[in-house]
Amino acid sequence: MHKFNKTLLALAVTCGSFQAGAAGFQLNSQSANGVGRANAGDAVIADNAAVLARNPSAMALFDNSALSVGLTVADIKIDVKDVNFAGGAVDLGGIDDAGSVKLIPNFYYIQPLNDKWAVGVAAFSNYGTGTDTASLVENRAVAPFDLIGETEVTTINFNVSLSYRINQHWSVGLGFDTIYGKGKLTRYAGDTPLLDVDADGVGYGGIVGVTYELNQDNRFGLSFRKSPTVTVKGDINVLSSREITGLSTQQVGIDFDRLDVPLADITQFAGFHQLTPTFAIHYTAQYTAWGSFDQITAKDGNATIASGDFAGTPVGSGIESPLKQYHWRDTWLGSVGGTYNLNPKVTLRAGYMYDRGVVDKLSSLSIPDSNRQWFTVGAGYKWSKNTSLDLGIAYVRGEEVELIENSSLVGPVNAKTESSAMYYALQYSYSF
Repeated sequence: MHKFNKTLLALAVTCGSFQAGAAGFQLNSQSANGVGRANAGDAVIADNAAVLARNPSAMALFDNSALSVGLTVADIKIDVKDVNFAGGAVDLGGIDDAGSVKLIPNFYYIQPLNDKWAVGVAAFSNYGTGTDTASLVENRAVAPFDLIGETEVTTINFNVSLSYRINQHWSVGLGFDTIYGKGKLTRYAGDTPLLDVDADGVGYGGIVGVTYELNQDNRFGLSFRKSPTVTVKGDINVLSSREITGLSTQQVGIDFDRLDVPLADITQFAGFHQLTPTFAIHYTAQYTAWGSFDQITAKDGNATIASGDFAGTPVGSGIESPLKQYHWRDTWLGSVGGTYNLNPKVTLRAGYMYDRGVVDKLSSLSIPDSNRQWFTVGAGYKWSKNTSLDLGIAYVRGEEVELIENSSLVGPVNAKTESSAMYYALQYSYSF
């Protein structure tokens, strides 16, 4: 059996991502309104209850109870090309369907308590993944099995928030986040499972925000979301190679009890300006502290010899290991959009966003991250005085990336990756 690189576990659990979504494995698809305007102004527009995902203080802009539910369909396309190793002597070709189609639902409800206080509850997702590159190494005797396979990660953020209006200009808010994450993944060398993971866990974080209303037509929002370290528990099984005293190098199976996965903090500033009775512009600047995503730590591991005459013999317990070191950088995005009220019932939206990738010194087949651009359009229809239906469509285009990643099995692996996506989002909103 070839030596297996333990760092794959962290790589697969946390970093196979919606590469054409947002930097790292972050999502930017919390509502159809936001998708249609490239998330420009989302932290302060407050045209429906989905503002809860961005800035709790903006609940002070609501005079009545508001409900919003929606669904985003993310069709992710990831092209992996010219995968080769041994100085180009072995060419694995490529794959143009490594991405997947994801359904991303959301729910928001805001309840004003009086003219000062409001509360809200929400369920949405900030992070997610879905990739499959396993076909690149099918029927191969020698290949970088430690870098290629299937990955599926889902997160749900449950939020409870409170806002307070200080005066006609200033409002503040805070919220509490409970983030549930679940991951499944496999890595195989032929019929031999190198990695088999089925794990889930919960982390706790929060968000604070402030809204400033210059007047009825001009306002600004600022928020900071403190993201937690999520502890993931379950079946986390790794096949490795270790030197065992008296037995030389042996195949060792390590069953870890948990992984600690740090998520990135997010700071966001947004503005909204109603320039005419029918036309408004809005914008967002967002900073995400991916530089703090330094490593994934596996804990409480028990190791046994996996094969041979001594198979099943315990060789270690309570193992803690930094499975993967990262060289990610803090990143930012900027977006600008416009809203045009065609008539009292129909609203049109459009936007553009530029999002800088997180990869700095270390690139990866499992993280074909790059700078990306969003081109978006949307529309809203006011069904009745209290009911509206909104649609958002986004085309996301990432840059082609040339990378070199080291495999413990075959050495340096060269490849090119390119990602794109289509987002289709629908939102139903009701004002009580």
